[in-house]
Amino acid sequence: MVVAAEWVTVTTDDSRRLEVLLQGPSDGFPLLYHSGTPSAAAPYEALAEAAGSQGLRTVTYSRPGYGESTERPGRSVADVTSDVSAVLAALGLEQFVTLGWSGGGPHALACAALMPQACKAAATLAGVAPWDAAGLDWLDGMGDENVAEFGAVAAGREALSEYLAGETEAYRAVSGVDVAAALGDLVSDVDRHALTGDLAEYIAESMRRSVLHGVGGWRDDDLAFARPWGFAVDTMAVPVVVWQGGEDRMVPLAHGQWLAQNVCGARDRVLDNEGHVSLVVQLPRILEDLARVAGLC
Repeated sequence: MVVAAEWVTVTTDDSRRLEVLLQGPSDGFPLLYHSGTPSAAAPYEALAEAAGSQGLRTVTYSRPGYGESTERPGRSVADVTSDVSAVLAALGLEQFVTLGWSGGGPHALACAALMPQACKAAATLAGVAPWDAAGLDWLDGMGDENVAEFGAVAAGREALSEYLAGETEAYRAVSGVDVAAALGDLVSDVDRHALTGDLAEYIAESMRRSVLHGVGGWRDDDLAFARPWGFAVDTMAVPVVVWQGGEDRMVPLAHGQWLAQNVCGARDRVLDNEGHVSLVVQLPRILEDLARVAGLC
């Protein structure tokens, strides 16, 4: 089944543009989806269908600097809430559930922590833990590409921008058939097996669109992860579910374990035999669980 995609442009109070993608039933309860790093909004039928089966309408927006969304230099993870508020107001929405994959995970947690009246529940899929998480070796177990990238983060904005610029051409040209090769040491064997068909095509399109106008979104995501997020993960007032794969080389298992232990009231969902990408194949199960936790079914 093809789920129609509708693109909307939202203007923020400070006159920035945010591109927003809508898929699924027009009367569905909003599912705000935060994609990973780097990525921009792109249609993904499997997500829209899994959400629609739970009565959810998928709302995805490109964070500042990705796709056609205006950059917001110096943004924090917590700053996502003002952009989300602008999107909700423009669409006439008051409440939502949220799902964040990988680098989208912290942004989903920000919504849960800072928008408790609007956010009914949140789920993270292989989301990263805070940079200064007590007792966590943040880079341990990550693939070589992440170690190099976050080494550049530690060296500062200029060094990071230079490093990411060197990666941009490969991302602009990536296709579904070579996305696994482009991710290199970041994907485990189970992820390589999952990176086929529509999932590979979706990830490739999202990667290409992430660098349409340069590395601003990617750079500002990375810098935001390495600074204080702007909220405490132990102050959640809404349900949070932490999903993590045991074979993840992009965001290792220890990140999910730390979040499960430190996010207030978190529900722990560890799938030992899944990786960073293969975890997405579990979307029907994940969204059914999210709807139930939010009290929507």
